[in-house]
Amino acid sequence: MIQTLRNSALVKVLALVALTLLLCIPLAEIGSLIRERGRSQAEAAQELASTHAGAQTVAGPFLVLPWVEQWTETERNSKGEVTGQSQRTKARTTVVFPERLKIDGRMTPQERYRGIFRVLFYKLDATLDGRFAALGPAPRPSERGGTVTLGTPRLAFSVSDVRGIEGLPDATLGGAPLRFQQGIPGLGASASSQGIHAPLSGDTLRALASGQAMDFRLALKLVGQEQLRIVPAAEDTEAHLQSPWPHPSFGGRFLASERTVGDAGFDARWRVSALVSTARTQLLRQWAGETAAPPADVACAGDDSACRVAATAASAAQTAPAAPPQPDLREVDSFDVALAQPVNVYFMAHRAAKYGALFIGLVLMASFMFELFRQLRLHPVQYGLVGLSVALFFLLLVALSEKLPFWQAYALSACASVLLLMAYFSAVLRGWRRGVGLGAFVAVLYGALYGLLAAENNALLLGALLTFGMLALLMLVTRNVDWYALSEGRARPAEPAAASGQSLSNR
Repeated sequence: MIQTLRNSALVKVLALVALTLLLCIPLAEIGSLIRERGRSQAEAAQELASTHAGAQTVAGPFLVLPWVEQWTETERNSKGEVTGQSQRTKARTTVVFPERLKIDGRMTPQERYRGIFRVLFYKLDATLDGRFAALGPAPRPSERGGTVTLGTPRLAFSVSDVRGIEGLPDATLGGAPLRFQQGIPGLGASASSQGIHAPLSGDTLRALASGQAMDFRLALKLVGQEQLRIVPAAEDTEAHLQSPWPHPSFGGRFLASERTVGDAGFDARWRVSALVSTARTQLLRQWAGETAAPPADVACAGDDSACRVAATAASAAQTAPAAPPQPDLREVDSFDVALAQPVNVYFMAHRAAKYGALFIGLVLMASFMFELFRQLRLHPVQYGLVGLSVALFFLLLVALSEKLPFWQAYALSACASVLLLMAYFSAVLRGWRRGVGLGAFVAVLYGALYGLLAAENNALLLGALLTFGMLALLMLVTRNVDWYALSEGRARPAEPAAASGQSLSNR
C-alpha cells in the first residue's frame, strides 16, 4: 500500500500542489517587504517636500485693490428712540485678473536623495507676459452716506510652496520695475503664506488710477517636486512648457492642445479661456471663505476683462464663525504636467512578485515532467529547494534594483537564478544536458516575465497567453501517457509521449 502511494503519479501531483501553496508563504513575506520599501520611498519624498519644496501650483499674477468703506450708523434703544451715532468701517478687497496671460517656461529635472531613495525635482525658468485691461470706476459704498478710501494696490502672484522660489522675481507693470514682498495681504491666511506681492507706486499707480490698460512681465525661477500645476485665471491663458525629461505625465482639468514627446524631452502647449474654466470663481470663493477673514459678502462682478470679489471684513469685536476647511490651491481647476519616473522599482518588483506562485508552479511542473519521462526519482526536499530558489529571485531583484537600474538588476537576478538551477538540475537529473535544458526553460520564463513587466498595457493579454501556452504544452506532451500504468510502476509512457518527453529533455 505504502509502495503504491509512493509510486502514484496522482499523489505526487497533489504533493507538488501542496508544496506550491506552502512556498506562497515566503512569497507573501517578500511581497510585504517590497510594499514596506515602497512606503519608505514615499515617506522620503514627503520628508523632502516638508524640508525643501513640494509639488507646485501657481496662479496669477493678478491685482489686489484694497479699500475701506466708512459710514455713520444711528443707534436706537429697545423703544426705537435714537440714543446716538457710531462710526462703522468695513475693509474690502477687489481682485482683478488679467485679460491675457502667456507663460513660456522650461522645466529642468533635478534629483535629490534621502538615504538610498531618489526623489525627482524640477527647476522652472518661466516668463509670464500679459495685460490688465483698463479698470472701471472706483468702487461705490454699499451703505447710505458711506465713503470709500482706497488703499495701496498690489501686484500679487500665488504659489503653493513659496520655499521653491529662487531669488527675487523680476517683474514690471506698465514698464515700471516692481519689488516683491512676502504674502498677499487682504486675501486671508493661506494667501499670506502661499504667495508674494509688490506694492504699486509712482507712475504705475497714477496710470492705474487714470484707467489705462497695463502690460506686465514676470520672470520666475521656481523649484518643485515632480508636478507643476497652473491655474488658468486670465481671460485668455496660453502656456508653453518644455523640458529635456522624456517621460512627462499630463493631467488636470485641461489637457495640452499640442504636445511632442521624444527621447530629447517634451514640448507642450495649452490654451484655456475663461469661457470653459471656473478657476477664477473658485479662487475668489476660497479667499472669501478664509478662516482668518470674518464673515464675508462675496460679489463676483465683472466687465469684459476682469472678475472681482469684494470680501467684507467685520469689526474687531465681532465673533468669528466656525472655521471652514483650509483653502487649497490644488482644488482649483488647472492644467498640469509631472516629470514621471519611467520605472518605479518597487512598483515593478511588486508586479513581478504577483507572478511568483505561477512561476514556482511552472518550474515544479517542468521538473516533474523530467522525472516522469526519464524515470527518475526526485525527493520532495529537492522540489522544495527548487521552488525556494525561484522565490528568492524576487528578493534579490528588489535588493539589486535599489542600487542598479531595474533592467540591470533584473538581468543579474535572473542570471544568478538560472545558473544556480542549471548546476543543481545537472546533478539531480544525472546529466548536464538535462540541467541545461531545464535551466533554459527557466530562462525563457524569466524573459517572458520581463516582457509582461515592460508591456504594461498588454500585461493581462500576455499573461493569459503565457499561462494558456504552458497548459497547452503540458497537455500535448502528456496526451498519450498511461497514468494508471505509471502509478503502478508497470509501464513507461506510450511511444509518442516518450518521444515528446525526449524532445523536452533535449531543450
